[in-house]
Amino acid sequence: MSELHVTQRAQVLAEALPYIQKYSGKTVVVKYGGNAMISEELRRAVISDIILLRLVGVRVAVVHGGGPEITDMLKRLGKQSRFVDGLRYTDRETMDVVQQVLCGKVNKDLVATLNRMGGRAMGLCGMDAGLFQARALDEKYGLVGEITDVDPRPVEDCLEGGYIPVVSTVAQGVDADTAYNINADTAAAKLAVALKAEKILLLTDVRGLLRDPKDESTLLPVVRLSQVPGLIQEGVIQGGMIPKVDCCVEAVRSGVKNAVILDGRIQHSILIELLSDAGIGTMLL
Repeated sequence: MSELHVTQRAQVLAEALPYIQKYSGKTVVVKYGGNAMISEELRRAVISDIILLRLVGVRVAVVHGGGPEITDMLKRLGKQSRFVDGLRYTDRETMDVVQQVLCGKVNKDLVATLNRMGGRAMGLCGMDAGLFQARALDEKYGLVGEITDVDPRPVEDCLEGGYIPVVSTVAQGVDADTAYNINADTAAAKLAVALKAEKILLLTDVRGLLRDPKDESTLLPVVRLSQVPGLIQEGVIQGGMIPKVDCCVEAVRSGVKNAVILDGRIQHSILIELLSDAGIGTMLL
């Protein structure tokens, strides 16, 4: 390696130091989904970022979805996926598949990959120790739940023990003897509030909030909560981005310092966002 490369590496590490000091001992919630879960290369980059953060003293909790895997399993069973207002319609049979895929395969694969790459991860399902409790959101969605209560103690216990908790978003019903399917962005935001997290990162398949959705150079790096209603009116925040932004707004209003919508298609986007001057994506504060 040339002397220039060595110097550049040293500069990168020196630049990271104040950020490491800032976040060491603090809690960060990462909502993991989209392309970053599907592409093997991106998956390894995200996982190595999470392990590195843990090693420098950041308490990282991971919340994951698994939409493509659920769709794939339903297809194998000959069942068509149906969506209502962007949410998966979840009948009893679909709920069984959601539970098996999210709490089982997706969660344990993620835990195993973290452990294999040098982390110490522990899988949790929202039903473990009553972590997420929920009631039916609306009968038109079937068994899709709205979180009524979060008990962060199982996650806290993992963090205290030096583990990386990996949480799947299935909740225990309080209004019926059933499990509920929970939107992963919502679950991550609620968990971040309950953990009194410093920051929540939502990994997505877009650059962040764009003034012009067709032009990635129009990224809005910082959005204040007071600007959000106007941006929705102007159509800057639209479609599937509205519920994501709503989750961020709720988290920040409830005490999380800031929320970042982050492009999970960029390798090491988590490290760039947390440990460098660059900062990518859109920060809501």
